[in-house]
Amino acid sequence: MHARAMISTHPHVRGQTNDALIRCIEDCYDCAQTCTTCADACLGEGMVAELVQCIRLNMDCADVCTATGAIATRRSGSNEAVIRAMLEACATACRLCAEECEKHARMHEHCRICAEECRSCEDSCRKALQGLHH
Repeated sequence: MHARAMISTHPHVRGQTNDALIRCIEDCYDCAQTCTTCADACLGEGMVAELVQCIRLNMDCADVCTATGAIATRRSGSNEAVIRAMLEACATACRLCAEECEKHARMHEHCRICAEECRSCEDSCRKALQGLHH
């Protein structure tokens, strides 16, 4: 991704980047793609009815991750309260999705990979929260 390169050139940033937040932005977009793929793979499984909750949480997580990445990318003006709320929501969505995918990980490799990615994104969100000004 080019998040660091793009954000560092923003006139309001002037090269002063928040590395934890940039990592989180990248992880959010990666997680959104992974969750979207997992939901689609779950739909392709023969036992779709048993994966309904997993699919739902995959789609919710993908949407929250995409929105969080977009909001955290914006550098014009300031809206730290919303960024904080989105990072918290994203960490929660990732945790819940990971927990559900872990239930299916032995049977479905896509769920194992998704759970791993969700845990990584959750961790990035929490680190980004710590790096924001209080």
